[in-house]
Amino acid sequence: MSSPVLNTVRSVKVKLGLLVAVSVTLASILAATGAVGSVPFWLTVPVTVGLALGVTQLLAAGMTSPLREMTAAARGMARGNYSVRVTATSSDEVGELARAFNRMAEDLAAVDRQRRELVANVSHELRTPLAALCAVLENLVDGVAEPDPVSLRTALDQAERLAALASDLLDLARVDAGKAELSTTQVPVEELLQRAVAEAKVSRREVRYDVRVTPPTLTVPADRSRLHQLVANLLDNASRHSPAGGVVRLIALETPDGWRLEVTDEGPGIPAADRDRVFERFGTLSETDGGGGTGLGLAIARWVTDLHGGTIHFVEPEPRSTGARVRVDLPREPGQRPNLLPSKTKEPVMTQPVNRPVPPAAPAPPARPVPESGMDILFGRFWPDARIPGNVRAVLCSLAVGLLASIILPFRDLGVGTSVVLLAAGGVILYFSANRKSRFTQACAALCALLSVTAFVRDAEWIVILCLLAGGAVCVAGLVNGRTMPAFVLAAISLPLAGLRGLPWLGRSVQAVSSLRTSAAALRTVIWSLLGLLVFGLLFASADALFAKWAGAIVPDLELDSFVLRAFITIAVGGVVLAATYLALNPPKVETGNGVVRPVARRYEWLAPVLIVDAVFLVFLAAQATASFGGHEYLERVTGLTYAEYVHQGFGQLTVATALTLLVVWAAARKAPRTTPADVLWLRGSLGLLCLLTLVVVASALYRMHLYQEAYGFTQLRLLVDVFEGWLGLLVIGVMVAGVTLKAAWLPRAALLSGAGLLLGLAAINPDAWIAQHNIDRYTETQKVDWYFLQTLSDDAVPVLAKLPAEAANCALKRYDIKDDDWLEFNLGRHRAEPILTSRPERATAVCPAESPR
Repeated sequence: MSSPVLNTVRSVKVKLGLLVAVSVTLASILAATGAVGSVPFWLTVPVTVGLALGVTQLLAAGMTSPLREMTAAARGMARGNYSVRVTATSSDEVGELARAFNRMAEDLAAVDRQRRELVANVSHELRTPLAALCAVLENLVDGVAEPDPVSLRTALDQAERLAALASDLLDLARVDAGKAELSTTQVPVEELLQRAVAEAKVSRREVRYDVRVTPPTLTVPADRSRLHQLVANLLDNASRHSPAGGVVRLIALETPDGWRLEVTDEGPGIPAADRDRVFERFGTLSETDGGGGTGLGLAIARWVTDLHGGTIHFVEPEPRSTGARVRVDLPREPGQRPNLLPSKTKEPVMTQPVNRPVPPAAPAPPARPVPESGMDILFGRFWPDARIPGNVRAVLCSLAVGLLASIILPFRDLGVGTSVVLLAAGGVILYFSANRKSRFTQACAALCALLSVTAFVRDAEWIVILCLLAGGAVCVAGLVNGRTMPAFVLAAISLPLAGLRGLPWLGRSVQAVSSLRTSAAALRTVIWSLLGLLVFGLLFASADALFAKWAGAIVPDLELDSFVLRAFITIAVGGVVLAATYLALNPPKVETGNGVVRPVARRYEWLAPVLIVDAVFLVFLAAQATASFGGHEYLERVTGLTYAEYVHQGFGQLTVATALTLLVVWAAARKAPRTTPADVLWLRGSLGLLCLLTLVVVASALYRMHLYQEAYGFTQLRLLVDVFEGWLGLLVIGVMVAGVTLKAAWLPRAALLSGAGLLLGLAAINPDAWIAQHNIDRYTETQKVDWYFLQTLSDDAVPVLAKLPAEAANCALKRYDIKDDDWLEFNLGRHRAEPILTSRPERATAVCPAESPR
């Protein structure tokens, strides 16, 4: 989109300076505004960068678009399309280059058109005499006609016509090659005209010639042969168009700047549609006269005139006369161009018909090339723009979600409002998604909706945030409709890049706003609606206290600090939703590979490493069995570690080993050949054994974590690690199923959805309440518990902690506060905890039993 302000600047350097100045000024103002409004730094930076990039895109698009259009136009010209033109609205060097490019394109288009017409018309002119000559010769050969003088004369006439055409083409070829030169001598004009008339009379056309030279002794410097060629072609054209018995007049006279030649006939004149084309090669006159002309005479006449530095054109016939009147003005010295119309001449140039008919419809405007933007060059084949048209609704819906977030999110905890914002954003993105009909995309959308509801159901921020992050990952994977793990990773990377890749599309959307005919009506509707809402809302709020309370829960506080923060949130959330919307409209090509991998040539190249890993797993499991059967004393005697230390030491390593096993299976399955049944058997056997051993390791890791929790208590991290290890075990089972069927295309999507599903299941079981319950059970059995840890759990654990004996319950609930939530931050966990906390005022002064370490 070109900026009208920058179009008036006549220097590219000044434009770049203004662009930098505007961007820096905008960034400074936003940073200062964010500081005044106490906007967090992590929110100020992305909003500032995003708006600066948007302004730069809007202002700089017009600076570089002519260059990109010229690149696209040059590619079109290389394919033979000369109709393309570039936009040239600026006044700087790029605009001048664009205008020069358009002129060059017009010249090339004219040359190409003339070349095509030349080939077509030469073929047409050659076909007629050749066909007639062939017919005469065939009649003579077949004996149909005798070789009498009449037949031979007919054949000779057609051959002479071909010779004349060849001569004319040769003359024009000299013109194109620039090899035509003048041999100037003093030429008596009357003698030249009389000789040309004498040659014209040989054609035996039934016309008379009237020659007038003023003064009779007029002598001019010119190339005699070229000038004779000029007069001969004009006489031939006039005699062919004159009626039988007509008069062709030749008038030569001296002028102040040189001399003039006029040739007038009494024919029908020049048709209005042909007056601008009569001097082109194979002009329309030759196609309609039927007199056997080559169609090159007037083109050669113009060439001779230009060679002498003169002008040639048709003028209006004399009063009460008809026919065509061609005028040639030549200078005193060849090469000196005279005035086109001397001051004494009152006759208008015959460029328009006398009766001024309605001009024909204007031709269609030349095509505009589709330029390749800088973003196209940056992202290449990975993310083509596809010229998606601007979508005003998508921009407005994204900004509406940002406005909704600015009203709901500030100064509120996670709750129903957060879920509403997330569901609104997801609904907008899914509505504009190009893959919304895909079952995988629909499944991802449903799972994302469930994950977003955790903000309403659970008070534990750690599980809510994990669910929201997982929902975001599932959402972008569904938008690009990915099928592999690399595709999911690329999809996650593409979301922040969409804000940059979608800038050209945003520019087209802004341009589309100005083209909407209903924009004025829509704007008036919005203004009147907001005015009615404001007026009647204020009246009712001042008249009714309950209505004012309800309105206060919806209408945000618009003090300066609050307003600035809400403005930043509007831009940030709206920008993220808009970037995700562009990602949904134009997903990148994340599936870059073709899935074909060249296997190794020899079986041992992949089998030996897998068997070694199998052996290591077997030795490890043997050590595990020895530790289990040998007992704690044997373990402490051999390793010097207690059983608790031994269990805690190895859990992390076992989790990493499980993840690496999946990597080993993936690499071996890709490189192993499957050409023979033996290859398939070895593949299934070795990798199947590795998967079985891995499942045993998973069971060992989970058992170790269970023992550690029983000894030291239950925490969120330990529970989350348990779930992660279980998910890895589930993936191993999926790999085993894929190994049996030798079809694993479904596995990456299943892994993604199952991981998010397990996280959703963890949120469903109320993890903080589950952890609290298990710690209470452990306290009942061992009288060991970390009271401070219980006091840091979320409100989700309050109903479980209240089951403790009164003294212990008051201790566990000592640090919990009652929150005054409005309906937009309503949360089920906090709602259930509120009556319990309210009923125990004594908990604030409770004394905890002696604390025990975890």
